[in-house]
Amino acid sequence: MNIEKMRNFGIAAHIDAGKTTTSERILYYTGKSYKMGEVHEGTAVMDWMEEEQKRGITITAAATTCSWNDYHINLIDTPGHVDFTIEVERSLRVLDGAICVFCGVGGVEAQSETVWRQADRYHVPRICFVNKMDRIGADFNKVVGEVNERLGMKAIPIQLPLGREQDFKGVIDLVSMKAMIYSDDVDKLGVNFSVEEIPENYRKESLAQREKMIEGVAEQVDWLTEKFLNGETITNDEIKKAIREGTINLKLVPVMCGSAFKKKGVQLLLDAVCDYLPSPLDRKSIVGTNPYTDEEVLRKPLPNEPFSALAFKIASDKHGDLTFIRVYSGTVNAGARVINSGKDKKELVSRIYKMHANTREQVESLSAGDIGAVVGLKY
Repeated sequence: MNIEKMRNFGIAAHIDAGKTTTSERILYYTGKSYKMGEVHEGTAVMDWMEEEQKRGITITAAATTCSWNDYHINLIDTPGHVDFTIEVERSLRVLDGAICVFCGVGGVEAQSETVWRQADRYHVPRICFVNKMDRIGADFNKVVGEVNERLGMKAIPIQLPLGREQDFKGVIDLVSMKAMIYSDDVDKLGVNFSVEEIPENYRKESLAQREKMIEGVAEQVDWLTEKFLNGETITNDEIKKAIREGTINLKLVPVMCGSAFKKKGVQLLLDAVCDYLPSPLDRKSIVGTNPYTDEEVLRKPLPNEPFSALAFKIASDKHGDLTFIRVYSGTVNAGARVINSGKDKKELVSRIYKMHANTREQVESLSAGDIGAVVGLKY
């Protein structure tokens, strides 16, 4: 597996911002599920617990694996309710990136701020997705302003909404300067959208916002600053490279928009995950302690390094206890014995699984950067 093309990210939000609906759309568009689950119908794949389906809220963090444009994705859908915030914290600790979903009407809310502080604590790069742009009262610019003011992050819109409320048709990409238009009449599942020239009545605003985007990124990324101040031509690839660098270094957060429920903008969000969020190789080497010598050691996120992993969640079902792990270095195979450094004991990894909510796929091994679950740990 190409670690450069691996993305480990979570989806986090205040309750009812559309977080799980966004996750369900991602599963459908990546081919992981063949029917779109709906939270309000109790059919969301990631809300698999009976209590979650009954209440229409996420209670426990659910993990899954999918792929998009040759990228391998480990996705964790986290709870939005304040009562289950520890589930979010456990997940953010092992993730390389996050999508923070905001309601286009409600904007930055109480749990949004809590999640943001948790992401800051673990230095997690983020993309903002302003959801529900089809709702009455949705205001993209208001939400961008709140992210800047209340969350203290340089929020840089890389899209503009095309239309608003019931007339929301798609988005304008400020990097490519193209309009992505969805038609409910042509494709009710939102799989297909047309890439068109920006409508004339949006062109002036789009040009102004593109210039503002480039200036905002240049303020945070040194090598782009010089080109911008010298009036040099800046290519689209350079813009994307600078946005990625600024995102990974926590200097800025790209802001996108859409309507997950109306199936608009989610594929572009997946593209942004691949373009702007880090791979495990972009993150710092993990620091730990050798259990035999008590010396501090560094582990690079490479499969040929000695094995190291962090257990971040334990779940029980009818098949027994599952320990969820994030592998930071090396490779672990089914049947291997590993050191539990916290208990100073050897553990047997009897079976290894990739998870899809509450279903399992048995695999032979997990390597650096990957997330999965193991059976057999006793301590």
